[in-house]
Amino acid sequence: MRVVIKIGTSTLAHSTGHLNIKRVEEICKVISDIKNAGHQVIMVSSGAIGMGVGKLGLKQKPTDIPTKQAAAAVGQCELMYIYDKLFSEYNHTVAQLLITGADIENEERHSNFSNTLNRLLELQVIPVINENDTVATEEIVIGDNDTLAAIVAKSVKAQLLILLSDIDGLYTSDPHKNKDAKLIPVVNEINESIVSLAGGIGSRLGTGGMQTKIRAAQMCFEADCDMVITNGNRPMDIYDIIDGKSVGTKFTEKI
Repeated sequence: MRVVIKIGTSTLAHSTGHLNIKRVEEICKVISDIKNAGHQVIMVSSGAIGMGVGKLGLKQKPTDIPTKQAAAAVGQCELMYIYDKLFSEYNHTVAQLLITGADIENEERHSNFSNTLNRLLELQVIPVINENDTVATEEIVIGDNDTLAAIVAKSVKAQLLILLSDIDGLYTSDPHKNKDAKLIPVVNEINESIVSLAGGIGSRLGTGGMQTKIRAAQMCFEADCDMVITNGNRPMDIYDIIDGKSVGTKFTEKI
């Protein structure tokens, strides 16, 4: 199976912006084991700006573009160093790909991006993809890594996209506000009712939210790719998702 795994900032880092060491080590261990089992894995990793915020000692995520780009430049180095170190312990090689909206919108550049990804997978490499926040502007920005992950899944014809988030999945209402909210285990169609459930923004350090995840699900439906939203606090759940067990919320047209 070809799997894209998106890791959100809230999964990678504590609220301080500093790395959640235990969780990241566990994620890398699980992904390495899945790859050892014969699956092809592509990571779409957030966290560059969030980790840059922590390393620079900033109190919160910056709002101006130059400081965001500076934080991303610092944080991306740290992020890839950590991934390279942890995956090397399990004899896996990682590669960094940083892209912008222009790389997706331009047909030739998008084709080159897809070709590079496919070749890396053939070479048994784990690609780690992020938006190039150091040069992205409002005109060429993709905007969030949920959307980027869906674009990647579509580009490489993945069978499954897993979004590791700070929530267990899609609920019947906001679980932070309504204790009676119920987790929806399967969604077979993106209709007005489902869209209406996607309200609110993401975490303090992240950029996503349920709205971006629903948009990613729509893109996956178009590409015949299943998508699962699950809580990144439990990396071991990835095993069950790969095995087809019910975890989080699964978006699939297969009934």
